[in-house]
Amino acid sequence: MAPSLRRLRSTPTRRLCGRFLAFPVLVCTCAVVLSVPADPKTKPSLSTANGMLPTHTGRVADRGYVSALGAANRFLQAWQNQDNETGLLMLTDEAKQHSSEDRLEVFFSSGADAAYEIARGKRMRGGRYAFPVTLFPFQSGTTGAARPQKSQIVVVRTGKDEWAIDRLP
Repeated sequence: MAPSLRRLRSTPTRRLCGRFLAFPVLVCTCAVVLSVPADPKTKPSLSTANGMLPTHTGRVADRGYVSALGAANRFLQAWQNQDNETGLLMLTDEAKQHSSEDRLEVFFSSGADAAYEIARGKRMRGGRYAFPVTLFPFQSGTTGAARPQKSQIVVVRTGKDEWAIDRLP
């Protein structure tokens, strides 16, 4: 048999061991990683029978808390980005009535480099949650950032999965 034919036969029958095993393992690993959906709207389900979610502190947070926290975060992102329209859409009618148009305009003039912190909230009566917040407004043209403003934001359930801001910080 010619040497070239002998090489062709021996190549496919080579055993997968040592360094030749690494390639199939790498391919399988990549296939598993790439099979996980990359869509940010697809979230792993942490549902339990009682609707409670585990937290990193060992405490259990109910679904309402997590949804209310998300609403508070979206509202404060609108504040940070000076997005009056989004922020106003998230306010309850009562919150709009208790705030003048001028106050809302000043509130959403946070500055280009504004930031915020949301602390652990607590459940209140009537499907409401209160979150302590610290706002760090930043007005351009000044020598430094304004003093941090500590306040509280109240989020209320307005529908099955809908939340609104009932009290401005």
